[in-house]
Amino acid sequence: MRVVDLDRDTVKRGLSDGSMLIIDVREPHEFEAGHIPGSVSHPLSSFDPQAVADLVAADGRRAVFSCGSGVRSIHALMAVQNAGLNLAEHYKGGFKDWYSAGETIA
Repeated sequence: MRVVDLDRDTVKRGLSDGSMLIIDVREPHEFEAGHIPGSVSHPLSSFDPQAVADLVAADGRRAVFSCGSGVRSIHALMAVQNAGLNLAEHYKGGFKDWYSAGETIA
């Protein structure tokens, strides 16, 4: 399995320049309580790699998985890679890193 760990600064740059799509794999109640602005929710508990593939193809931005702390995003990467998708990036610190750094949340 191929995994590329991204840090907060890289995620901020990708969001700022519009090149990055953050796919949040936390559960709906976690997402609703606060998330990285502009991220989309695809909970790991009902994760569908094909739906992610369709989203990424339609969106065109660089897909990066995110979760609470960087564990569930690895599981999401395993699922999409097992389904044949060439995605490998995740936000290593996840939402906890984003929030604890005082970044804006939605």
